[in-house]
Formats: sequence, C-alpha cells, structure tokens
Amino acid sequence: MLKWLAIVLTGLFVLLQYSLWFGEGGLRELAHIRGRTDALAAENAISLANNQRLAAEVVDLKNGLDAIDERARSDIGMVREDEQFFWVPDVDVEVQGVSSSAGGAQ
Repeated sequence: MLKWLAIVLTGLFVLLQYSLWFGEGGLRELAHIRGRTDALAAENAISLANNQRLAAEVVDLKNGLDAIDERARSDIGMVREDEQFFWVPDVDVEVQGVSSSAGGAQ
C-alpha cells in the first residue's frame, strides 16, 4: 500500500513540475514575457526621447523667432534680406566641426 502511495505522489509531483516549467503560465512563458517587456521598454525609451525633443522644439517655435529663423534656414535654405548668399559648388566646408559639401543638400 505504501509503495502505491509513493508512486502516486511521485507521479503527481512530476505532473506539477511539468506544469510549472512548460505549462500555461509557466516559467518558460514568464521568461518570454520578460523579454518582450524589456524590448518594449527600450522602444518606449526611444519614443520618450523623441517626444521630449519635439516638445522642446514646439516650445521654441511658440516662444521665439530664433527657432523659426533657424528652421527656415536649415530646412528650406532661406536667406534674410540684409544677407548675401554665395554658393560655391563642389567645395568642402567645415561647419561646427562637421565636414560637409557646399554643393550638396544640407
């Protein structure tokens, strides 16, 4: 009788261990979910940084004309009325430590 009880309890223990390791809500699924949450957290951190940058840009655009002037110059190449613009094709120019081509799009 004791022998059968030990066999039944051992079988029940093995069944519970299998459910713990491989079943629904088991440790393998937990590891998979933790991996997904880490990936989503990294993705959210990138999105948060982009949102903060855009929010700062919106504040700059609302509060000052300097940001609008800078944006117009960099995006569409606007020049003020009191300035002179010289375009020299195929000449490399050093701008704030970054080398770029004056003839190319900036």
